[in-house]
Amino acid sequence: MLTIHTKVEQADHIAGELILPYDQREKSRLRATLSSGEEIAVFTVRGTVLRDGDLLLGDDGRIVRIVAASEPTYRVDCANSHTLLRCAFHLGNRHTQAQVGEGFLRIRKDPVLKDMLTGLGATVTEELAPFEPESGAYGG
Repeated sequence: MLTIHTKVEQADHIAGELILPYDQREKSRLRATLSSGEEIAVFTVRGTVLRDGDLLLGDDGRIVRIVAASEPTYRVDCANSHTLLRCAFHLGNRHTQAQVGEGFLRIRKDPVLKDMLTGLGATVTEELAPFEPESGAYGG
């Protein structure tokens, strides 16, 4: 079984793709399947978060590209920046992971948060999309 373990910056050849939702890209120990069907093991340094496009070196020299899977999310849009900032504040106050886009927020699907955001004046739309939340102020 291929074991991938070390991030690399570039590669001349990509041997495979590993498509994962965000919750699996947060794990440092994971058994997974490449898009080709090959079983692999992921062993990264604890605290590593794999991002869309990351390249990982395998124990046999092969390079695997990480692909962020589309998953159930809510896109949060607001009529103005003040309302969007209020929504971001209240999500942060609940320690909710959020992706910050150009004029929008994206969160994991959660009906309770949807009701809160709608009450704050946001338009909340369900969508299947790759989820890439902020890493946090101290997360790099």
